[in-house]
Amino acid sequence: QVQLVESGGGLVQPGGSLRLSCAASGFTFSIYAMVWYRQAPGKQRELVAVVTDRGIMNYADSVKGRFTISRDNTKNAVYLQMNNLKPEDTAVYYCNKGGSLIPWGQGTQVTVSS
Repeated sequence: QVQLVESGGGLVQPGGSLRLSCAASGFTFSIYAMVWYRQAPGKQRELVAVVTDRGIMNYADSVKGRFTISRDNTKNAVYLQMNNLKPEDTAVYYCNKGGSLIPWGQGTQVTVSS
């Protein structure tokens, strides 16, 4: 069964850090790029970061220098280390595979507020 389970979100003050995790199952994880997305209230879902099957990373301009994506193929997991968080990072964060999307997980809520 194809499944994505995100975790690690929470409430954090501006300037704080969080580490998100995504556990994937039901497909050959290692051969796909993995992507973190986010959706803020009233906005469309947007791409945040990508890590290819070879470990090449790319980021949205809004998070460059603050977020780091990584993957562990032994655990079928992808991570998003988020530092120096800003209120505009508040959103529900989701992961998915590159190429054809698979059903979305429930996401994990990140709220940045003082």
